[in-house]
Amino acid sequence: MSAHIQIEPVLRPMCPEDVPRVMAIEREIYPYPWTEGIFLDCLRVGYGCWILEHHAQLAGYGVVSLAAGEAHLLNLSIASDHQGRGLGRILLRHLVDFIRRLGGEVVFLEVRPSNRAAVHLYESEGFARIGTRHRYYPADRGREDAWVFSIATVG
Repeated sequence: MSAHIQIEPVLRPMCPEDVPRVMAIEREIYPYPWTEGIFLDCLRVGYGCWILEHHAQLAGYGVVSLAAGEAHLLNLSIASDHQGRGLGRILLRHLVDFIRRLGGEVVFLEVRPSNRAAVHLYESEGFARIGTRHRYYPADRGREDAWVFSIATVG
């Protein structure tokens, strides 16, 4: 009989010392990544910045802003070698719960329509598409639209 030990991911607040490792993932998975300064600014102004570690490795991160009961999921990213394992779902649920605990009543986010995995994740977690921001994201050939999604965290 063999036993398989499941190691649960660890979620913790991001700190400035994490930013170089975050940037390595950001540059790896996005053709138009955030800058180090953006992450440091998010930490400085007190946004909810979270790290997901799996098997003692930085596997993902998320950033949310919250004001007047409304939250905006600004960044949710999973390193390419950790994708497809449910870690994005774990991180998303954590961020929505974090927002709920702080009194957030609704969460908004933008996603590229071409990011099928992310669109599927958000829809499967109950987010509804509520609009389009035309020409929102930089793209290889001009600009790409963003789909806007939302979910209520209460009721």
